[in-house]
Amino acid sequence: MNFRNLYFFLIGILLVGATSCSKPSTPQPGSGNVPVNPTGKPVPAGYGDGVTFFNNGTSAMFNLYAPSKTSVSLIGDFNNWTASSKYAMTNTPDGTRWWLEVDGLNPATEYGYQYLIDGSLKVADPYSNKILDPANDPGIPASVYPNLKAYPTGLTTGYVSDIQYSAPAYSWKVTSFTPPAPKNLVIYEILVRDFVATHSYQTLTDTLNYMARLGVNAIELMPVNEFEGNDSWGYNPDFMMALDKYYGPENTYKAFIDACHARGIAVIQDIVLEDQFGTSPMVQMYWNSSAGQPAANSPWFDQTNMYPNAVGYQLNHESAATVYYTENVMQYWIQQYHIDGFRFDSGQAFTQTNSGSSVSAQQAYDASRVAIWAKYISFMQSIKPNILITGEYWTVAQEQLAVAKLGYMMWNNLSSQGEQATMGWPTNPVWDLSPLFYDQFSFPSSQAYSIISYFESHDQERLQYQNETYGNSQGSYNTQSIPTGLHRDQMGAVFMFSSPGPKMVWQFGEVGYDISINYNGRLGDKPILWNYDTESDRQQLFATYAQMIKWKINNSAFTTTTYTYNLGGPIKTIQLLDPNNNNNVEVVGNFNVTPVAAAITFPSTGTWYDNITGTSISVTTLPYQYTMAPGEYHLYSNKPLTN
Repeated sequence: MNFRNLYFFLIGILLVGATSCSKPSTPQPGSGNVPVNPTGKPVPAGYGDGVTFFNNGTSAMFNLYAPSKTSVSLIGDFNNWTASSKYAMTNTPDGTRWWLEVDGLNPATEYGYQYLIDGSLKVADPYSNKILDPANDPGIPASVYPNLKAYPTGLTTGYVSDIQYSAPAYSWKVTSFTPPAPKNLVIYEILVRDFVATHSYQTLTDTLNYMARLGVNAIELMPVNEFEGNDSWGYNPDFMMALDKYYGPENTYKAFIDACHARGIAVIQDIVLEDQFGTSPMVQMYWNSSAGQPAANSPWFDQTNMYPNAVGYQLNHESAATVYYTENVMQYWIQQYHIDGFRFDSGQAFTQTNSGSSVSAQQAYDASRVAIWAKYISFMQSIKPNILITGEYWTVAQEQLAVAKLGYMMWNNLSSQGEQATMGWPTNPVWDLSPLFYDQFSFPSSQAYSIISYFESHDQERLQYQNETYGNSQGSYNTQSIPTGLHRDQMGAVFMFSSPGPKMVWQFGEVGYDISINYNGRLGDKPILWNYDTESDRQQLFATYAQMIKWKINNSAFTTTTYTYNLGGPIKTIQLLDPNNNNNVEVVGNFNVTPVAAAITFPSTGTWYDNITGTSISVTTLPYQYTMAPGEYHLYSNKPLTN
């Protein structure tokens, strides 16, 4: 979330209701006296964190990292949620881990369990792959998540971990998939809740023919791991390895990813690893209730946040325990779900340099932050060499370049420039589109594809809403007119996709979504307007997006590092010199609301084909001069572009 603040967080809490809170709930009392735990025995070899089944599912090893605790017992469906000596967990010699072997399990049975810590605190497993939530599970319809296990009401309180040995496995149809190269990457960002009315992965899978027609080669989902409540953007996480059930079961999500791969579409998962929220068991296990913050002995969290505009509780990525946990989270999603990349929320927040309330101090070069990212990027690439690593990284250009060289592609927010340009307000430098180009960041050509530019994202106001509400006008030409505004969106798309480097589209931006981000509250549900497909002006905008995406992917001129541009005035131009087949491109548009005389320096004289209108012009002298109408635009090439 770009520059999130506590105000928005609290508004979100009101929306999601029930269990959404910024602090841990009061620890619940235990179920009686807990026997003294066995001590001094290491975890048996071969058993990792969380739960490992063996003996064909009739036995399971439970393994919890919880240093400095006095006692831990296992409670669950297998012992009627009652602590006893049989379920007192063994403490390892170094005092950091607690483990227990449970036998006599039924492989076909779905079991719920919790850890009872120090006789009073009941928490779910931080390594849960599925949790049961007494407050929010009733709000998930059976059509989205069939046969959801009932919460053990009256037997315990709080989140419950859920396991089953014989849960149906998913059989992958696409077993080998190569993500698109960054130079050709076109990402479509989705909030499932506001994209399909069922808010289900199944329905989302049914939209993939639409995605294929649009031509995007990557889908980026806003956070889908468990977060507080159901109705949320997902930036309030609590269980990082559990898929949020509000969108459907694990295998339905895997089927969506599989179907994406079958169509040549990568899946990028938005993930929040800079902080967690109050219902996280990791927060609750080490909590200073008097100070209302994580305790000093927390192995994972800072006591206070290190950066401005922070929400939640900050993870300390210089702590060995946090690094171990974070790498396990990354590995889990890559290996278990075959995802192709991550979009990291607030990449600049992975720091232990305290910048207080100063944004400029946070954005200053931080060598320790670069070192943190170097470690994580190397780890991810060791699992999946061509993994797509993207996200926010709001720092000085020097540090952005340092992580770009490691493989990080950073978001490039051009919403203000895009809005002012399509609204037709010629106030420099606000409508200057020059930052579409990597050299504006002092990046060398070797990092030409490390900047993901966009005019809209989940955090920005919608382009067409701005046009209709605040657009400029002159005489009969009015950008607040829906057809005029949509036509100007076409022009904006042509310029955005023409610049080299990866691009991103926010859901329904390709049809001119014109509902404000603040409708029903910033974090609230938004209308889902698939009926736009009946409106010809919006379908023309879709066609422009689709054509530009196909041209961008299939013509090497759009990946060139030899170019010129003039994007500050009302007449904006981009010139791309194709290194492969001499099919050069000249893009020109009048972003003013009045006619403007244009002088265009084509790369050469001769015949130039207008790929927008299907016509051509003969350029006999340079610069080529003519007067452009407001909103007029062209994409010329010396040979017609191929699809």
